[in-house]
This record gives sequence, C-alpha cells and structure tokens, in this order.
Amino acid sequence: MKLIAGLGNIGVKLVNSRHNIGFMVANELVRRWEATWRPERLAFYSEAYKYGDKILIIKPTTYMNLSGQAVAHYAGYFGIMPENIAVIQDDMDLPGGKLRIKKKGSSGGHNGIKSIIAELGASDFSRFKIGIGHPINREDAVLRHVLSGFEQQEVPLINAALQKTADAVECWLIEGIEQAMNKFNGVEERTDVPMLPEMPAKERQTT
Repeated sequence: MKLIAGLGNIGVKLVNSRHNIGFMVANELVRRWEATWRPERLAFYSEAYKYGDKILIIKPTTYMNLSGQAVAHYAGYFGIMPENIAVIQDDMDLPGGKLRIKKKGSSGGHNGIKSIIAELGASDFSRFKIGIGHPINREDAVLRHVLSGFEQQEVPLINAALQKTADAVECWLIEGIEQAMNKFNGVEERTDVPMLPEMPAKERQTT
C-alpha cells in the first residue's frame, strides 16, 4: 500500500496559489485514475487500485504547517511505512516549474515537510519538489509570494510541471524512487501544453 500526500492550504482564495501546487498534482492523479475525493478526518481523501497496489491520496485540511498530522494519521491507520509515502510540495529554491525528486532528507525550511518529519518521527519518505520561484525581497515577501497566484506568463510552464510531476509519481509507483529520480531529475521543462484557465481576480488576492 502506498500513500501520496499533496501539500497545500484549504480555502477558495488559496486554491491556485503557489503553495498549493501539491494539491494541484494530487488533483491531476485523481483525475487520471478516475477516482473521487471525499472529506475525511484531517484531509480530503481518495483511493485507487493501480499497478498492483492500493494507493491512498490525501490533501491535508490542517493547513500547511500542520500537514504532518494528516500524513501520520493515515500512515498509522493503514500501517504504511515512510518509504512507501510520497509527498508533493512547493519549493522556493527551485526555478518556477523545475521538478526535483529526493529519496529522503531534511525539511529544507519547508514547514509542511518539517511537520511531517516531526509527526512521523522519520525523514525517509520521498519528496517531489516543484519550483515556484523566489521572491525578490526575501525578508518581507516570502509569505506574500507563496500565497499568491502564478502570473499568466508562468502558467504554461507550471501546467507542464504538473503533468511531469504526475508522470514522475506514477513512475515511483511502478519502478521505485531510484528510477523516478534517474528519469525525471534534470529533465527539461516543456511549455507546449494547453494553458490552465485564468484564475479569477479574487482568487489571486492574498490575506
């Protein structure tokens, strides 16, 4: 059994924010597998039987900084070991749309990952990190940056990154983390894909 956790924040205003790119990939996987979401304890929950395994997909409803509560709950309830968990996250230290897959490691300053490590008591879960770019002024713009929407010129690159990350997660399920890293780390981003719908202005505002 495998557990996939796409990280993000709930709320209409944040649905298309940079911090929610993990939610976006989780949505794409559920769409591909013709599964459905339902509200459950601490998360939106979906499941599918693919590649010989039962696969659980969650979008924590705890907000980003407490993501570990949801991941640890489902991992504990179903007896899923950390090496069978994949977490999809945003990363400010990567260029927009860049995918980097890691087998394990520290939080890298990401509060969602920090929470998961603390709640699981382990750091050997796979991470699928998608670049969201870096704010120009780190001191006063980090929160505004991660909670803001993507600019229109970024959308084709981000849309391609969503598809590529979903492909990489499927590779992890079928072939394992090493093959996913070998095949997808360093792959050039494509932009010749359909653009995402433009976000309503009200959803691009931050609070």
